[in-house]
Amino acid sequence: MSDLGKSLLKSRDLPEALGPMTVKELRQGLRRGMFVYPFIGIHLLAVLAMWAEFHMQEVERSTGDFPFLMDLSLFMPGISGPFWAVTGAVCLLFMPLGGLVLMGQELEKGNHELLLMTPLSRWKVVGGKFFALWGLCLLTFSSLLPYLIARYLIGGIDVGRNIAMALMVVLCSAMMAAGAIGASSFRGITARIVILLLFQGSILFSLSVVATAASFVTKGGILSNLNALAGALCYIVLGLSLARSRIRLVVHQYELKPSWMMIGILIITPFVALMSSFMTLGTAGGVGLIGMGLVGWFSDRSPKAPKSIQAPAPNIPGAPPPVPGGIPPPLPAPGSKGKTD
Repeated sequence: MSDLGKSLLKSRDLPEALGPMTVKELRQGLRRGMFVYPFIGIHLLAVLAMWAEFHMQEVERSTGDFPFLMDLSLFMPGISGPFWAVTGAVCLLFMPLGGLVLMGQELEKGNHELLLMTPLSRWKVVGGKFFALWGLCLLTFSSLLPYLIARYLIGGIDVGRNIAMALMVVLCSAMMAAGAIGASSFRGITARIVILLLFQGSILFSLSVVATAASFVTKGGILSNLNALAGALCYIVLGLSLARSRIRLVVHQYELKPSWMMIGILIITPFVALMSSFMTLGTAGGVGLIGMGLVGWFSDRSPKAPKSIQAPAPNIPGAPPPVPGGIPPPLPAPGSKGKTD
């Protein structure tokens, strides 16, 4: 192959800075239907939505307030127009739900054991899958930017509100992708659906609590949106921590099963959000959500021996005993009687 061909082939390859798991998942995702069919479908639906909006007298219904970043009711066609309804259905539902099969591919065939024998950690395994799935959602959403420009040319479009809607798609798709990956680590479609519903219910309850509490304190939406951002970061970590807990190779008898612990954290988090909102008079309920995210980050950690403790000597028949504090003697040659000079 010529130098020009090699340079073109190298330029088309994904950069190594993305990480091996992210590159692997992106290559597979771009080839299979989890990206191609939704990508084609969303553009067909976007064209129909734009055609409908061109024939509507009023595309958006004004609410007068800066939108809350987690207000999913804004994706209803009667409030923000058919375009955002299509975008929300694809980027927040159909594409993230494709992650329900990602962890099952590694667990059912035992590939996670081989992956963990490499320098990859559990965080890198689940993080690579998350960034690949979320990246496909963002790639699909970024392809809709020309439609946003066309909507602006129609007139009657609130620019600030559409920017907030775009940020909402980015954050909500990240939470949904993390939850789908966490649910995909369980066996059986029924268990995955139950875990995903638990994850979504925990999100809705927690974010509604902190948003409602913040709305009583301030008339604007800035404080509510900051709490919503804290909640999004919290549940992204909890979703990935749930998937991480399922690929742990060894669980000691004196330890609580990591996946049960993460399910308990998902159940407790809404009550922590309620308590933190009450204690801060509704101003900083997201602080409790950040705390629960840190709990999920550091909870499932395998105990390790201190560095001061030396590893036990290998139990090799015929090997001489190790010299304390010195260099161990060489092993006997094959066929010898175990004696060294």
